[in-house]
Amino acid sequence: MKHLLYIFLLFLVITPKQIFAKEKTSTIIMDYKSGRVLYENNANEQKLIASITKVMTCIVVIENCNLDKKIEVGNEVLQSYGTNIYIEVGEIITIKDLLYGLMLRSGNDAALTLATNTFGEERFVNMMNEKAKELGMKNTIFENPHGLDDETKNYSSAYDMSLLARYALNNKIYQEIISTKKYITKTNYKTYEWINRMSLLTNYKYCIGGKNGYTPNAGKTLISYAKKNNKIFIIVTINDSNIYDNHKRLYEKYFSLYDYYTILDSKNFSLDSSLVKNKLYIKESFSYPLKKEELEKVSTLVEITKSTNYEQGKIKILLENKKIGEINIYAEIKKKEDKQNIFQKIINLFTRQPI
Repeated sequence: MKHLLYIFLLFLVITPKQIFAKEKTSTIIMDYKSGRVLYENNANEQKLIASITKVMTCIVVIENCNLDKKIEVGNEVLQSYGTNIYIEVGEIITIKDLLYGLMLRSGNDAALTLATNTFGEERFVNMMNEKAKELGMKNTIFENPHGLDDETKNYSSAYDMSLLARYALNNKIYQEIISTKKYITKTNYKTYEWINRMSLLTNYKYCIGGKNGYTPNAGKTLISYAKKNNKIFIIVTINDSNIYDNHKRLYEKYFSLYDYYTILDSKNFSLDSSLVKNKLYIKESFSYPLKKEELEKVSTLVEITKSTNYEQGKIKILLENKKIGEINIYAEIKKKEDKQNIFQKIINLFTRQPI
């Protein structure tokens, strides 16, 4: 009887923790073009992020370094463990090659080598945090360039990492790296052939890249991008035991739910206003990802104010009375010909030579 009671009590203690852990998965789906959050769950909860850290490492290097520069690998690689590309002390390798090893193979030794040999690890991590602040990543703190969390720890949230993922995708070099399935390079020591560990790139036809991660403390983490027709979505999950299947399932669901709708078209724009004498126009169109049933909930608010630079005001685009965008309105103002030009035209008219 005591044994049965003990087992029952143990079940009560273990089960709630297991359920709690499952509920703690963080997920966000963001539209790349507009930044609209299409779905989120625990998206602002600060968590360990493992190797998706390397997205920040990658973008800091791309924006601040000469990628063709060659680096001599130092003793810093001796501190690395976990996933590595197995570069050796004294090996000569370019920064660009290290970035491919960083992102395709999640090389912790590549991360340490990049940080140490560019700005020094401490300064490099400061630059990571400065970039995070610049992007509005309010729940993010970096302590290392790789994501290992036994000694130093990197914290962020699914929402913050989606901000970073969206920003990074604007960079053509980053796009090229994360979309690469296989990369071959040669150093003074050996030839490398790296296959991208982020298997969604191979197993899901709409996937255009991403970065996976894992530590026992953080669980499985994943940033991925997928493109279908004219839609590009970003998904970030943290502490998700089934990252690839879940990302694929979410993409299929939200690609079917949302389409891009042109709300304002610069080529077919007209505004009847008695307040302005000149014809009004807009320089850019405005499109937005919407569910079909959301179309009737979209409205526009026009604010017209005269200005010396011909800008006549703004159009605010609202979804259920919440602003989702804003563009400028301009007026076509014909320039008056000065008197000298008119006089010159009259002279030219009467001084033409006969044919």
